[in-house]
Amino acid sequence: MKKTVNIGIAILFFVSMALYSFNMVEVADDWNIPDQYKTMKNPTEASKENMAIAKSLWAKHCQSCHGREGLGDGPKAAELESDAGDFSSGDFQNLSDGELFYMTTAGKDEMPAYDKKIPSEEDRWILVHYMRTFAE
Repeated sequence: MKKTVNIGIAILFFVSMALYSFNMVEVADDWNIPDQYKTMKNPTEASKENMAIAKSLWAKHCQSCHGREGLGDGPKAAELESDAGDFSSGDFQNLSDGELFYMTTAGKDEMPAYDKKIPSEEDRWILVHYMRTFAE
């Protein structure tokens, strides 16, 4: 009986992990993220100075839709046709740094591209560090 229960738990675990992995692939694929970004590492440091800069950039460019704490509840979120996203979710946090950088840089649909609004790649990379602070 104990062995059957353990096998059942193991199967449940592997099925849930497979579904979770599929969901993460689905999120990234929905954005058509080029492969080169999927394994890209963040070249910047999450130093106090960089995080202060990122917090300021977030307040200026991102907070109105994504909210102060990245929950997708900013004052403009209700006006959007699409979901502003919950950056604290496991689905979001499991995206690679390169994927988050790409999404911020290229934009999609109602999410504007920030390659012109925040022309510094370094600033967009430190925003990725800031997005990580929203983890559950």
